[in-house]
Amino acid sequence: MQAFDGIRVLDLTHVLAGPFATYQLALLGADVIKIESRAATDMSREIGPIESLNDQMMGTHFLSQGGNKKAITLNLKSEDGRAIFTKLIKSADVLVENFKCGTLAKLGFGYDRLKEIRPGIIYCSMTGFGHSGPKAEHGAFDNVIQAYSGLMETTGPADDKAMMVGSPMLDYGTGAQAAFAISSALLRRERTGEGQHLDVAMLDCALTFMATAVVNHSNNGQSPMRAPLGRNYIAAYGCYEAADTRVMIGTFTAKQNEQMWRILGRDDLAETVKDLTITQISKRQAEDEQILIDILRTKTADEWEELFNKGGVPAARVRDLDEALASDQAAARSATATFSDWNNPEHQHRAITAGFACDHDGPTLKTPPAHLGQHNAHVLAELGYSAEDIRVFQENGVI
Repeated sequence: MQAFDGIRVLDLTHVLAGPFATYQLALLGADVIKIESRAATDMSREIGPIESLNDQMMGTHFLSQGGNKKAITLNLKSEDGRAIFTKLIKSADVLVENFKCGTLAKLGFGYDRLKEIRPGIIYCSMTGFGHSGPKAEHGAFDNVIQAYSGLMETTGPADDKAMMVGSPMLDYGTGAQAAFAISSALLRRERTGEGQHLDVAMLDCALTFMATAVVNHSNNGQSPMRAPLGRNYIAAYGCYEAADTRVMIGTFTAKQNEQMWRILGRDDLAETVKDLTITQISKRQAEDEQILIDILRTKTADEWEELFNKGGVPAARVRDLDEALASDQAAARSATATFSDWNNPEHQHRAITAGFACDHDGPTLKTPPAHLGQHNAHVLAELGYSAEDIRVFQENGVI
């Protein structure tokens, strides 16, 4: 039995953060029903590098987190659409939405109304800035929050302009936080019988991703420094040029620094650092950095990775995504899964699942992403509507 078996989630989210949250629940057994309007579908259905998939409303951005969900279309501006939605709410445990603040309330489905229809429901709202504060009404995407939160200023070369993190990490991080919040609310409901409204803001999540920087700033007033090649504070914690390409070393403690210097043939420096504190080692940064620059140029990145790892020092050659996905380590884990393309069953799409494994009933990708409205008949029949009802709804633009 998976963790969320028997839990029904109404997914009114779009783009990346919201769908990623509900995807995480679906991977663990939740019955997730994705609800879209034909007049305003999830924009991620049309986003990705493969034009033919975009044309079919199955863009790769949608495919990346659409698995294990049912998909229906519903016009919430119509009376019949609202009646269908009310029936769905009565059957649901969780509703997740990432519209602008107040959008669902204007349609008659704010949290106060929902808990009248379904006492105990968990109502999760996901927005850029949250439901309070002067920017509550302002929309946002990952890039806007990267800029507003200060995260962007922590990224990039020290002597150049700030840069965005390439992956939309705030979308995925906020999605994971929302899934955690929903899980916590479900556990609390199990103990108290009470539902609640969850207010998940991308800005709040962005700040949590800079936890040490926030505490540091509160003490010295300084913003996080951008470090060239990640080398900041400890010389051996950062990226260096090897004979062919770059190698990243993760050496911080005195023990790790001692091991590293012995691997590099500098027993003298190993003896120097083995009894130092981290603060004392940090004061050696400039001189240690120049020594490392000279030594690491003498072997390839793969050679250094092997030597360091055998000696207990964290290190890795800097890899492209295709190399990481093709690695034996990735193959040994369960963070990705495949599903067949509906146009060409021989072609497999590879998608992310979850970032953890379980001894029992862990996250599993069971069904591929659904076409727009694919499960209309199934879900409506389950709610008690006849085939004729469904036909009329279709003709009238309700579904």
